[in-house]
Amino acid sequence: MGVRERQPIEVRSANFVPRRRWRPSLSGLLMTLILLGLGTPAAAFNTNVVVDINAPFAASAQLTITPSAVNFPNADPDTTPSIPATENPLLVIANAQTSPGRTVTLTVLARGDLVSGSNTIPISNVRWTATGSGFRAGTLSKTAPQTAGSWWGSGSRSGTFSFFLANSWSYATGNYSQTITYTLTAP
Repeated sequence: MGVRERQPIEVRSANFVPRRRWRPSLSGLLMTLILLGLGTPAAAFNTNVVVDINAPFAASAQLTITPSAVNFPNADPDTTPSIPATENPLLVIANAQTSPGRTVTLTVLARGDLVSGSNTIPISNVRWTATGSGFRAGTLSKTAPQTAGSWWGSGSRSGTFSFFLANSWSYATGNYSQTITYTLTAP
């Protein structure tokens, strides 16, 4: 007869519950980590840095009038008592930076009357109309600047000017000209 291998004998009692292999559960693992202090964030360290930002703006103004020349064609005074400039309307853009509550002004002054040799036409015979908020109509002067626009505070304003020359049979023939100067002031 051959040798038999011995088989282990299991003895069980009436209240015996078989053992299971231990497997960690996810909730148990999280609870263990929290109890060990690994589930809470580590103490944070903050550092503050202050940065100053400066943006200085000085009062400034920029004026654009397009085109920069005005011409009045020859016309019959009986049928055209007021001659419109051929370039009408002129586009005006007034940009200004100023302190709050300050008034930005646009003025115009002629250097003299319209001149052709020794002949003249009073510059006050030239007037203009205006469109756009703050722009004003007026009559040219050689003695005092005339207000052509006025606004409160900084901003970009645009409008138009249209020029007209009072026509008369009394004008001597010739090519009349004069220079006018616009000044945009942003205090």
